[in-house]
Amino acid sequence: MSDMTGDTASLSEAKGGSDAARISEVKAWLTSQFESAGKQVASFDYTHRSIAHLHNLATASQAKSQAATIVANDFRQKASEYRAQAARVREILESAGMAQESLPSNVVSSAQVLANVANLLNIRDTELSSFLVAMGDISLRKTGVEEKRAKAQKDSNVLLDYTRKAIQRLTYLKKILAQLEDDVVPCESQMENWKTNLEVMAAKEEQYIQQYKKYEQMLLNRVGYSPNISHRELVEMAEHRKELEKMTKPVVDTLRSYQDLPPDKALAALAIEDKKRQFAAAEKYLEEVLQSALETSDE
Repeated sequence: MSDMTGDTASLSEAKGGSDAARISEVKAWLTSQFESAGKQVASFDYTHRSIAHLHNLATASQAKSQAATIVANDFRQKASEYRAQAARVREILESAGMAQESLPSNVVSSAQVLANVANLLNIRDTELSSFLVAMGDISLRKTGVEEKRAKAQKDSNVLLDYTRKAIQRLTYLKKILAQLEDDVVPCESQMENWKTNLEVMAAKEEQYIQQYKKYEQMLLNRVGYSPNISHRELVEMAEHRKELEKMTKPVVDTLRSYQDLPPDKALAALAIEDKKRQFAAAEKYLEEVLQSALETSDE
């Protein structure tokens, strides 16, 4: 247990020492940066978060400053080397009688143009091979640019063609829209006329349906039909009809047998009267049976 407490204390001391070292580094970096700008360091609270952020900034700034110092030193060394080389070249030219002051103005201007072209082509010397290589590189780059330009021109032509077609389509649609807008008023009047005719036809249809139902009811009432008549009652009426036909069949047979007798006016008159009475009785019986069946169905 004592070992663990000692370890925790040592870790806390190490963390405190690390924060103190970071704070000192951050303060030194801030002081150097503000002093270089001629200003005083502003006062603020040194929290753990701010210390960490400022320490990261200080580390990154110092690394970049060191890299910039290295690059600057390299450039200074190269500049000193270039100046030394220029001095040697100047001495050689002066010893050969080709100093800049002794050369004609056109030669100086030509040399200056040659130097400017070399700088433009990004070459370090004025050798013909270097110029040829640079010109070849520029030609390749020019060819690439021309190919890209041709492709862009082709794409532009395609887009222009699509744009023309779209404009034509838009013009056609606008024309159709104008025609439709012109046809709205006549179509609305025609639709109102159709609506009126449809309402009239619907009213006529309703009227005809009512008249048909009324006529159908009158026809059913005329033949003695009643909605209360069921299938069973119709079957019973059919059976009564068969019984009546069975009852009237002997009378019909007797009448047919009279057709073979010699005609006698008196006997024929008596037979006719008798048959009339029989038919009247049969009709009366049939009416009574039908009336009783209808009354039974009404009940």
